[in-house]
Amino acid sequence: MSARHLAIYTGSFDPPTHGHLDVLSRARKLFDEIVVGVGRNPDKVELFTAEERVALLSPLVQQLVASDRGSASCSVARYSGLTVDFARSRGAVAIIRGIRNVTDLAAECQFAITNRQVAGIETVFVVTGESHAFLSSSLIRQIAGFGGSLDALSRFVPPNVAEAMRVKMEDPRHPLARLARESQAD
Repeated sequence: MSARHLAIYTGSFDPPTHGHLDVLSRARKLFDEIVVGVGRNPDKVELFTAEERVALLSPLVQQLVASDRGSASCSVARYSGLTVDFARSRGAVAIIRGIRNVTDLAAECQFAITNRQVAGIETVFVVTGESHAFLSSSLIRQIAGFGGSLDALSRFVPPNVAEAMRVKMEDPRHPLARLARESQAD
């Protein structure tokens, strides 16, 4: 019997987008099992807590698996610390990274080489579909933070994520809602 090939697909997923799901769908054809690792980027202001992101992603991943049972099984887990440590703890043979453009590729290559040198783990790049090539969580947070239409943004995120964003934007204590109010006052 051949060994199972488990990979981790990591990111902040803040918020989860259709682009993230597209990469996961493509990666499911390459591995036997995938763990979606929800991490924290200390350089970014969070829209959702890690727990909220896991709660948003879990039903989306379950739907994806249910729609195509012939591909890899998937689960969602929160992690902290180094991605390579998380990969080792799960017994992963690879880290999956989504690539949208050459800018992503340049940055991700540096991480991939470092991860191989430090931890002996390979990185597999999965190029997103053309319709998601411009999409990033950072861009969605920025548009929302500057008062952009959540209805327009709902084309880029699943319905449960759009609704969760709406709730955040309506909370006057949330940093993104404050930023949106301040930008509209300018």
